[in-house]
Amino acid sequence: MSLTIRNMIDADWAAVERVYAAGIASGNATFAPETPTKQDFFATRLTPLNLVADVDGSVLGWAAATPTSDRDVYRGVIEHSVYVDPQATSRGLGSALLESLIERARGLGFWMIQASILPENIGSLRMHEKAGFRQVGRRERIGFMTFGPHAGTWRDTVLIEKRL
Repeated sequence: MSLTIRNMIDADWAAVERVYAAGIASGNATFAPETPTKQDFFATRLTPLNLVADVDGSVLGWAAATPTSDRDVYRGVIEHSVYVDPQATSRGLGSALLESLIERARGLGFWMIQASILPENIGSLRMHEKAGFRQVGRRERIGFMTFGPHAGTWRDTVLIEKRL
C-alpha cells in the first residue's frame, strides 16, 4: 500500500463525494442528510486544508476544515472533518489525514482545531484522542436525525479540541 496525503483537487470530487455519502449513510458521521454540491463544498472550506488520502491512485479518504466563525476574535479557530472509505478503515488513513491537517493548520497560524463528533463514532473519538484532542463537553439531544438508521431520534455530540 502506497499512501500519499495530498491537496484535494477538483478532479477528486467524485471520490470525495462517494466517501462523504458513505459516512452520511452510516448515520454516525454527520447531521447532513446529503452531500453538498461540489461548488458549495469548495466554497465553504479552507483550500489549503482540503486533503485527500491517495492509496495507489485511489482517493480513499479526505479531511477538510472551515472557519469556526467570521468574527475576527476567532480567526485562528477551525472546525474540521475526516472521512475514510468504510472499506479502508483501520489502515491508518484517518490518522494520517488528521496529522497532516494539524501540521498544515499550525503552519498557517491557526491555534485551535475543534469538532463535534457523534458519541457512537467511537473510532473517530479514539483517533482524535491519540492525536492529542481532548473532550471539552457534550451537547445532549442537540440534533434531530431525519435520515438513516437513527431517523426520528435526538442525538448528542461530543465536543473536542486541540490547541496547536
